[in-house]
Amino acid sequence: MSDRVSLDVASLSHPGMVRTHNEDSVFVDGEAGLAVLADGMGGYSAGEVASGIAVNVISTGMLQELNSGRELSKVDIASGLTHAALLLQQQIALANKGIYEAAQQRPECAGMGTTLVATVFFQNRVSIGHIGDSRCYRLRADRFEQLTHDHSLLQEQIDSGMLTRIEAVVPADIAEYRVEAEDVYVLCSDGLTDMVDAEVVREIVAAKRSDLAEAAAELIDVANQNGGRDNVSVVVIRVPAEFLPTGGWLQRWMTKKPA
Repeated sequence: MSDRVSLDVASLSHPGMVRTHNEDSVFVDGEAGLAVLADGMGGYSAGEVASGIAVNVISTGMLQELNSGRELSKVDIASGLTHAALLLQQQIALANKGIYEAAQQRPECAGMGTTLVATVFFQNRVSIGHIGDSRCYRLRADRFEQLTHDHSLLQEQIDSGMLTRIEAVVPADIAEYRVEAEDVYVLCSDGLTDMVDAEVVREIVAAKRSDLAEAAAELIDVANQNGGRDNVSVVVIRVPAEFLPTGGWLQRWMTKKPA
């Protein structure tokens, strides 16, 4: 991916002010346009195992595919999704399977699970996959918007989230959006959103959009100052103009779509 312009990225994770260890896991690769954040749950550190499996499986699989030269913007006729979205969907399913199998093989991990939010940026598009209540926000100019829809409360996440005790496959929500220069995206666990109002998140990101590391640090600090009842993780991504193609995505798709 060395010939590719990198996204501007920063990430930070903290155990919070109450928990003794961190069950969140995060992966970011600005050059690949890939970010994965998972918030694990389960006793005896099983949540850490679940989130680690999710992030490792998805990041490893996606990087292999992204480096293969596959045309990410090509649209699959049957599903209506781009290849990037299909790849993300497939890797999330593999992660889900890995977590389920690990839970079956390790009694101490029975019932473990994880929420998840993952993004892959390509040309002037972003594909977002998520399960549970880990979120993705977008700041475009002065408009701050939640792009993911929470799947519900904690107990229902355990019962029908990424991992269930009965089924090995739980589908992720997949969405795609157009990307504009200087968009800022925030991926976060509920350790942030339960402690910090969305308007405060917007204010911090807007004020620190030129220094993403400071934005991430301030978000974590405010969550902890407000009680820090859970692990808190954030990824902040800014799209530089140089990352976007000179031609429009629609034009590229129209010229390359299947006959």
